[in-house]
Amino acid sequence: MSILVNSSSRVLVQGFTGSEGTFHASQMIEYGTCVVGGVTPGKGGTEHLGLPVFDDMRSAVNATDANVSIIFVPPAFAGDAIMEAADAGVALIVCITEGIPTSDMVKAAAMVQRRGSRLIGPNCPGIITPGQAKVGIMPGFVFKTGRIGIVSKSGTLTYEAADQVVKAGLGISTAIGIGGDPVIGTSTRQALELFMQDPETDGVIMIGEIGGGMEAEAARWLRDAGNPKPVVGFIAGQTAPPGRRMGHAGAIVGGKDDTAEAKMRIMSECGIHVVASPAHIGQTMADLLRG
Repeated sequence: MSILVNSSSRVLVQGFTGSEGTFHASQMIEYGTCVVGGVTPGKGGTEHLGLPVFDDMRSAVNATDANVSIIFVPPAFAGDAIMEAADAGVALIVCITEGIPTSDMVKAAAMVQRRGSRLIGPNCPGIITPGQAKVGIMPGFVFKTGRIGIVSKSGTLTYEAADQVVKAGLGISTAIGIGGDPVIGTSTRQALELFMQDPETDGVIMIGEIGGGMEAEAARWLRDAGNPKPVVGFIAGQTAPPGRRMGHAGAIVGGKDDTAEAKMRIMSECGIHVVASPAHIGQTMADLLRG
């Protein structure tokens, strides 16, 4: 089984005809994702990659019955692209764009919530259900079908964790890169809840980083839920100095509970199996599932 995307997902690409949209849409199509068209204002009525191009999301959704969109739109316009997708009734919106102004994301996230859509990202690698759908920029060959979920703030560590899980003899149900910006659509806890509700996900890998309180929130929710499935956790940024941003816009220590050490302590106290090095993620999960 999977969460959020599968072989039935019908995907529109916003920013379809641009260089990034073209490259990654081609990769998604090659992977087997059901891409049904795309949106580029001013190019409606044309074709690109053998698929129809529309001027706006509403006409695209009406024509294709799409239920997922992926956004490759420059930062200045990406917030509007998210809101347009939500207004068109798209159930799942995946925003890859990095550098969207925080004020734009506050407005966009609020509209997504009002419309009842779900947003993944921004500033994320997307989401993949191996063998069924890749809605993002991750290297699909790394991910093999299995029963381990991944929720991660880091794109590269998502790929690393997936590779380790596969080499440990397991595989991935779905992997979600939630993004590392200060304002994102789906939190670590929300993604963790979806995996805990999925009967075909046996364990979850949770990769966080310094800054913010999402990992602590997720850990406490898991503790209160009775730790129904094993979770292996890792926090990036263990050597980061306070007050200095490290990589993602949200990766900055602003208080005593934002440090890697504090997050790892809270996660351990809540029953998460925390590893000090990402090199131990896959084998730790394998050991937990095999007794």
